[in-house]
Amino acid sequence: MPLALLALAIGAFGIGTTEFVIMGLLPQVAAGYGVSIPTAGLLVTGYALGVVLGAPLMTVLGTRVPRKRMLMLLMGLFVAGNLLSALAPSFGLMLAGRVVASLAHGAFFGIGAVVAAGLVAPERKAGAIAMMFTGLTVANVVGVPLGTLVGQHLGWRVTFLVVAALGLVGLLGISRLVPELPRPEGVRIRHELAAFRNVQVLLAMAMTVLGFGGVFAAITYITPMLTHVAGFADASLTWLLVLFGLGMVAGNLIGGRFADRALMPMLYVSLGALALVLAAFTVTAHSKAGAAVTVALIGALGFATVPPLQKRVLDQASGAPTLASAVNIGAFNLGNALAAWLGGLVISAGLGWTAPNWVGAALAASALALALLSGALERRTAHRPASAGRIVAAAHPDAAPAPVHR
Repeated sequence: MPLALLALAIGAFGIGTTEFVIMGLLPQVAAGYGVSIPTAGLLVTGYALGVVLGAPLMTVLGTRVPRKRMLMLLMGLFVAGNLLSALAPSFGLMLAGRVVASLAHGAFFGIGAVVAAGLVAPERKAGAIAMMFTGLTVANVVGVPLGTLVGQHLGWRVTFLVVAALGLVGLLGISRLVPELPRPEGVRIRHELAAFRNVQVLLAMAMTVLGFGGVFAAITYITPMLTHVAGFADASLTWLLVLFGLGMVAGNLIGGRFADRALMPMLYVSLGALALVLAAFTVTAHSKAGAAVTVALIGALGFATVPPLQKRVLDQASGAPTLASAVNIGAFNLGNALAAWLGGLVISAGLGWTAPNWVGAALAASALALALLSGALERRTAHRPASAGRIVAAAHPDAAPAPVHR
């Protein structure tokens, strides 16, 4: 794999750390600004909405900018947002800093996926995308626990200063290692928007929302599930989340490897297995050993879908993939928000702490149904030209001109 992928992975590591580390620092941030924890939770919601809105916005603004330069500008925006978060004297400015940093998220991964796929041979594209996303998965194993630890001992502002420094390292890496990639000639915004008229692109994005949403339906409420149901102590949550992160790393690499060989079968297997494991979590959550194994499997199967889903969008929007790729990153975050909301609804309805697992299983199963539909449509389209050719040949066996009647 080209060394340039390392620079992209470092940027992804910083982005992944800043996205998730806030969840472990909410009490400190709330106390620092004198607001309630639910109010501080707006820092999570604001970031997610910024990703959803920023992905298409920043990508459209960057259509006239060479991709390497755009990646550098996005990392600069990410650094600025984290510096503002670290130094903000008021909660409102802190929230603004989170939104500024989030604007870079979707476009960075969207454009980065296109760049990563373009650095390798066609049969290794999904593996290259997975390599970049490894930075995001490793952030959950290393960056988030360390960032939380730093915030608890040195103050949460120091954590965001460290994340800003990571962004600078990523920016320098991109400037040195990523080759100059001129903007493709003839690409206009209307060409990028045309990709959304492709049913297969829309199906892939719907699979992204539902499939990865299934993961977040369970993981959003993992703390009460593991403490109130499985019986783990609060001190055990760190290593359990590390276990989840290790599963994400493994699943991401496996998904990238097999998606290059058989993309749709990889989606069928990973989504189907994810639905089954999420359903099983309603039972295994009552056992410490069963819960630990299931948490790792959810991380592995959830992220095994990421490289094939991203590559599916790139393949189906091959004429103008950049905007579609970035919007698909926003679709991951849209799925996260939708699943967290649905999981909260079933808990509020009194169905128990494990009820979100059924929501997640239903979402993953719905994504599998869409994948099967997408595959069937693709096979039908592939057979249609051949059938049309046979009909024409039968109608004109000798290719003779039709008689003229006067």
